[in-house]
Amino acid sequence: MALRLGDEAPNFTAETTQGTVNFHDWLGDGWGILFSHPKDYTPVCTTELGTMAKMTEDFKRRNVKVLAISVDPLDSHKGWVKDINETQSCNVSYPIIADPEKKVANLYDMIHPNALDNMTVRSVFIIGPDKKIKLMLTYPASTGRNFQELLRVVDSLQLTAKFKVATPANWKDGEDCIITPAVVDADIPKLFPKGHRVVKPYLRYTPQPNR
Repeated sequence: MALRLGDEAPNFTAETTQGTVNFHDWLGDGWGILFSHPKDYTPVCTTELGTMAKMTEDFKRRNVKVLAISVDPLDSHKGWVKDINETQSCNVSYPIIADPEKKVANLYDMIHPNALDNMTVRSVFIIGPDKKIKLMLTYPASTGRNFQELLRVVDSLQLTAKFKVATPANWKDGEDCIITPAVVDADIPKLFPKGHRVVKPYLRYTPQPNR
């Protein structure tokens, strides 16, 4: 059965470029990103892994651990990392899972039925501290992922987990938020002391509560 938002992220133990990882233990009480790659030495993924390497500290500041996966073996990963560091002017400091038997890929439904059996779907999973899947994205092989968007989603998820707000289209950290419909008008002054504005009874904005 395919995974859905809100499902518990399946646990696994796997070999990585930084040793053996038990996924849930490795996550601890923080957030995590698991993102897959079809195979090593692919051009678009080389740029993606390099981009994530340059943004690792941005995610770390948000208590987000990063874990990549490819179905190629460990020795191949280590050679590919050297290429990534060289061509992308970076230092890949996060682990990459070696999954030659496709155990993790199948666990997370990363094998597309219309693709070659050794080509994983290029998926991204954001996992919360409760080990539940908060976001799933799947990209075609020809389109590089937008890692600034993943950072934006993390900011939104962490904000909306703590406060009774949602984030509007194209929202960025620091911008106004939407008060959730479950909040009655009488409770707004107590919950949102920075004030609010009403566009429609169902569309109420407030400054970002944690800014």
